[in-house]
Amino acid sequence: QVQLVESGGGLVQAGDSLRLSCAASGDTVCISAMGWYRQAPGKERELVTAITRGGSTVYAESVKGRFTISRDNAKNTLYLQMNSLKPEDTAVYYCNAHTGDSSWCDEGDYWGKGTQVTVSS
Repeated sequence: QVQLVESGGGLVQAGDSLRLSCAASGDTVCISAMGWYRQAPGKERELVTAITRGGSTVYAESVKGRFTISRDNAKNTLYLQMNSLKPEDTAVYYCNAHTGDSSWCDEGDYWGKGTQVTVSS
């Protein structure tokens, strides 16, 4: 079991920066990948970016060059640095963790409760 808690959301102006954090606890040794998803009003949840335990990353085309995913394994914390924010980035951002990379770990997906990011023009 993994518990995830997001923080760092807020109201900012277009062009500003914001850093989101996701603190993981529980069976963190079982995590093989973590990512950030977002859901805007009236839209489906979409992948923003993800990172594997080995360090490979993927980004949605809409955020490439502006957002950066990173991690601090010692602190069991995932980060999302968001620069040059646009109004279309407004959404609830969710942290996700996937487990099951090791033989002693069950496979599963875990989600945080989300943090609101609002970008005004």
